[in-house]
Amino acid sequence: MKRTMLFPILLICLHTSTMISAQSIFTSITSASTIPVTIVERGESIFIENVQECLNIIEQEAKKIPMTGVAVAAFIPGEETTDWISKMRVVGKLADDKVNLLGIAYTKAAEMAVTHQNSGNSERKDMRGEYGYEGGVIKPVNGGYLICAFSGGRSEDDVYAAQKGLDWLASKFQ
Repeated sequence: MKRTMLFPILLICLHTSTMISAQSIFTSITSASTIPVTIVERGESIFIENVQECLNIIEQEAKKIPMTGVAVAAFIPGEETTDWISKMRVVGKLADDKVNLLGIAYTKAAEMAVTHQNSGNSERKDMRGEYGYEGGVIKPVNGGYLICAFSGGRSEDDVYAAQKGLDWLASKFQ
């Protein structure tokens, strides 16, 4: 009988000491006056705080041309693309019977995520999933990369609108 009671008592002791250790660690972390924020986390915060205005600028530039389509902005944290945060905006038209503008905007972004160069680079070899469309621009910033793309107009107009948004958003990282 003594042996069978020993195991549950041992489990309770281990569980209780683990909870106390975890609680003391949590308390010391949350009671710290400042928690260091990494450059990547700061970049993500800057992106999230400013992406709406970036998309507003791309939309305004597209409407001036005038053109309709889809704008995309993304932040790639770090030096290597392993994830990203993105936001899109429909500027009058998402798709029609012949073309998915959101799909094209994201294929531009996907190409840039791999190459870290503007989309439509003629030196890039053909690759399934990439179509070589111009209209996406990328810029390294403190903490990662920014991507802006537009799809819906002529290539040079897509680049122009995306570049305006990218320039504005990149200024927030200086």
